[in-house]
Amino acid sequence: MPKILRNYRSAVRRGAAVLLVVGFAILGAIASGRAGGDDTIKIVSHSGVHAFSVELATNEFERERGLMFRKELPDGYGMLFDFHTDQIANFWMRNTYIPLDIIFIKSDGHILHIAENAKPMSDDLIPSGGPIRAVLEVIGGTARKLGIAPGDTVTGSIFAPGH
Repeated sequence: MPKILRNYRSAVRRGAAVLLVVGFAILGAIASGRAGGDDTIKIVSHSGVHAFSVELATNEFERERGLMFRKELPDGYGMLFDFHTDQIANFWMRNTYIPLDIIFIKSDGHILHIAENAKPMSDDLIPSGGPIRAVLEVIGGTARKLGIAPGDTVTGSIFAPGH
């Protein structure tokens, strides 16, 4: 077999192996339902400082999937949707099995609006109420239980100065 053909076959095998590994990594991320990364944010309210471990939804695919198909969400955990720029947003609860508090956050870190205990499996639109940078979804009832309200401040890496 000519040397050039052996080199070509070897390169094709290496390329196929890389694609296979990447494909399995993508399928694993999709199957796990996990978003692109993790962070910790804090909400400063009149009742204190409340920390949340959050999954980050930073691209279109992650934002579209959100917390769909999840059967549970522990207290102190959530998903933070980063839109990267201020915009008006509407959320819904399609394919979402658990009630959620949907917290709409302005680019300066202040909470604009909270939709409490959004109804699971609903296609009703839940509006942000104005331009927002991000949305935090936590288990339903969290905002009321912790005394979180519009005007409270959210701190975290995406709300740092210059973002």
